[in-house]
Amino acid sequence: MKKTSLFALALVSAITISAIPQLHAASQSMDGVISDAMCAKKHMMPGKTDAECVQACVKDGSSYVLVSGAKVYKLAAKPQTIAPFAGKHVHIVGSVNDNSITVASISEMPHNMKM
Repeated sequence: MKKTSLFALALVSAITISAIPQLHAASQSMDGVISDAMCAKKHMMPGKTDAECVQACVKDGSSYVLVSGAKVYKLAAKPQTIAPFAGKHVHIVGSVNDNSITVASISEMPHNMKM
């Protein structure tokens, strides 16, 4: 019985310890522009602002993305959290996994700090 408990404790410890660096390594901050997956870098609705285009595309089923330089990241967060930032330069903190960011916080960048 004692050996089984000790083995279980060692196994749980090994799994937990190996997962900790992965959790910390994935969290980072990024700057970019909130867009939608359909348009990404180039909005295609004539006569509409970037923000209006993003909102229309999201209403039609597209998802929010962050365009940061040459990369486009899908954003995982409640749509109502991201909606006020459509078409704006933002600073996002979250967990990055490949081309996806789970948003922990989002804020608009000051005008003098935009890219």
